[in-house]
Amino acid sequence: MTDSNALDPEDRKIVTLARSARARNGVPEGAAVRDDTGRTYVAGTVELRSLKLSALRTAVAMAVASGAKSLEAAAVVTQAESVSDEDLAAVADLGGTGTPVLVAGPDGTVRSTVTAG
Repeated sequence: MTDSNALDPEDRKIVTLARSARARNGVPEGAAVRDDTGRTYVAGTVELRSLKLSALRTAVAMAVASGAKSLEAAAVVTQAESVSDEDLAAVADLGGTGTPVLVAGPDGTVRSTVTAG
């Protein structure tokens, strides 16, 4: 576990945004990504009959749809212990294989940091 206060302020911000999206929307996961210009994109899990997306893939899609060219970091707030390979692949597609993904529990405590790809 990582003390959230020990995080870089910008990383702490995306964890807070991801946690807020999860709580506000009452969804299983919240996620936030930061692009190479410092803009953030926040999303929750999408579950429709015809479309199911994790929060992290939704946040990446929002970044792409808004014109982001690269990612600096990503965060996901989830009860799951890890991030799926598909989520990491989506982050790597936009941010590259070394992009850090902060994985936090519902309380916002970062449990691990993994790299995309």
